Amino acid sequence: MINWADEALRIGAAVAAGLLIGIERGWTQRGQRAGTRVAGVRTFTLLGLAGGLGGLLGAKGQTLVAGCIAASAAALLVAGYFKRLQEKPDATTPVAALATLAVGFLAGSGSAGLAVSAAAVAVLVLAMRDELHGFVAKLDEHDVKALARFAVIALGVLPFLPNEPMGPYGAWNPWKLWWVVVLVTGFSFMAYVANRLFGARRGTISTALIGGAYSSTAVTQSLAQRLGSNEAGGAEAAGIALATAVMYLRVIVLVAFLAPRILPSFVLVVLGPLLAAWAAGWWLYRKAPKCEGPSPPGNPIALLPALGFLLFVAAAAVVARWAEGRFGEQGIAVLLLIMGSMDVDAAIVTAGGLPSQAIAAELAALALGGTILANMFVKLGVTLAYARGKGLAAALALGASMVALTASLVVGWLRL
Repeated sequence: MINWADEALRIGAAVAAGLLIGIERGWTQRGQRAGTRVAGVRTFTLLGLAGGLGGLLGAKGQTLVAGCIAASAAALLVAGYFKRLQEKPDATTPVAALATLAVGFLAGSGSAGLAVSAAAVAVLVLAMRDELHGFVAKLDEHDVKALARFAVIALGVLPFLPNEPMGPYGAWNPWKLWWVVVLVTGFSFMAYVANRLFGARRGTISTALIGGAYSSTAVTQSLAQRLGSNEAGGAEAAGIALATAVMYLRVIVLVAFLAPRILPSFVLVVLGPLLAAWAAGWWLYRKAPKCEGPSPPGNPIALLPALGFLLFVAAAAVVARWAEGRFGEQGIAVLLLIMGSMDVDAAIVTAGGLPSQAIAAELAALALGGTILANMFVKLGVTLAYARGKGLAAALALGASMVALTASLVVGWLRL
């Protein structure tokens, strides 16, 4: 009875997947004259059923029968669509039919949940035809190059790297090191895409929120320069504060992924300054007039900077392991603070790569908080240098967050 129920679930998932895709294809082809459609709701549902039966038989060892079912269904689709493709070269529906057959086969072989999820994704892609075509029409050469660069970083290298300790002191794990590059550049790519979709229309605030996800310092410089010129629209101060607020969220996410052991202590350190930054940004936003602002910094996806970051992190990992044996956790804390003054991301990566006994979570969190404070001093100086007297409100917003962060660091240090 249990086996029967499992098999019924597999076939049911295959039929449901075919019906789901068939409804979308039937609705899309509803304007075609009756009798001219090769496949509609019923045919797609039956394709899902055929695939499910083939997958089920294949799982039972009847691989020859399963292969014959799949090949016969595919041959019927080719024969049915051959003439239509010559008249109208649109392969979407026949490809969707083959995908339905494959999804049904997947469900029948035992992966019912994955098959239903794949069918849902297929329906989404098919239903968003106009949106996807419109999006592609808006792309230019730089956008395609940005996509290609990120694809190389995220998909072209990572699957082939070994996931084991290597190098001096066993400090290098190639898979983890490259995953860091993927994660950090992923922030950049998401921000770039969001900017292309929404940034130019939403103005300065969108610039800050989007750009702060990958470089709050770059956003601060851009907005402060505009604030000090005659082109300011009025929301630049709010943008500077909000970019810093987004930066706090970003480093929390990085710590959660790369150094989860430190996360609870780190959240306690940055919670106060995070709330102060958001409160200051919201207050300045409420006072600012609506305006269209500059675009965020340009495409940040570049292979050479990513490789440079990788080399820096790899060297820092070796130095941290050396410092662990020579100076203990106090020396590692100083190392993280110095390193983070140059690059907060690298300090987070290094902290995450250390063994739990190398440095206490509380001390590591304080060291990372100190790196953020050093970065805040840089942004404060940039704001005053570029915006001059017009940047007083933005400087006060940054100062409020810095005071909260300093107080948090002092309290944390006294508790050690």
